[in-house]
Amino acid sequence: MFRMIEDVLPPEAVAELVAIAAAAQFVDGKVSNPHSRVKNNQQLHEPQPAERAAQIVARALLGNREFFDIAFPKAIAPPLLARYEPGMNYGLHPDAAMMQTPSGALRSDLSCTVFLADPASYDGGALRVQLGSGEMRFKGKPGSAVVYPSMTLHEVEPVTRGQRLVAITFIQSRIADPVERDLLYELNEVAALEGNNMAPENFSRLQAVQFNLMRRWTDHP
Repeated sequence: MFRMIEDVLPPEAVAELVAIAAAAQFVDGKVSNPHSRVKNNQQLHEPQPAERAAQIVARALLGNREFFDIAFPKAIAPPLLARYEPGMNYGLHPDAAMMQTPSGALRSDLSCTVFLADPASYDGGALRVQLGSGEMRFKGKPGSAVVYPSMTLHEVEPVTRGQRLVAITFIQSRIADPVERDLLYELNEVAALEGNNMAPENFSRLQAVQFNLMRRWTDHP
């Protein structure tokens, strides 16, 4: 499942994050992954600005109905601001299966990139996700987000002009299996779009299927 979500962040939140990034100290991104051979970027390092940025992004994501419906979030890693200057990239890689967060271990089922820089302000820097012999590329407008499976091979292509600024995070879903998660998302979407057109007794039957699949597939609270 690959989903672009528009307007996760309102313009004022994007502006505050851009201002935080402009005033704060960034360090070599390998500080969070010292053994990586493909990571070549920068990340926000100062504790107070990093905490404020994480709060803004996490609150926006968890308050977004579309994100909630797609991810079925159980836990979310504190979002991190990452910056790419000309010549920087993040080579092809999968995301780690388990991550340590201040709240404990998190299983990364889904990865999320929130775009903060105007795509016209920089060249290169697309998020490229490899799909067998195919691929998908994402370069969203400020405030938009893309959610994709953490198990996929993906990369950030080299930036050749300007500055790519994003927030990244990882989500542990209540539905670990990606096929089951996608099926339930589609079923819920159909119920939301067509439920009012169904006979009440048939809609009740559809709801029973939704709820029973949730019981069967979700992690225990």
